Amino acid sequence: MDTNLIKSEDLELIKLPRYKQNLCLINNNVYSYNTNVARIKGDNLIILGYWSPTTSKHINYVAKYLNLKLINNEK
Repeated sequence: MDTNLIKSEDLELIKLPRYKQNLCLINNNVYSYNTNVARIKGDNLIILGYWSPTTSKHINYVAKYLNLKLINNEK
């Protein structure tokens, strides 16, 4: 797994190999264009709403890259 990782006491920032400008993981949360769009919980990636095609591509990429099951967050 090729990632860039920055760690501090309370922050874990991961930049994945693709979409580095607009996609990152911070403390098990997926951010696309600085918006929290999904959350990693165990082996699942929980999608937090409905998103544009580009953001959906980011979410699907994270799920595939980290081998996570996609779950829609139904409220």
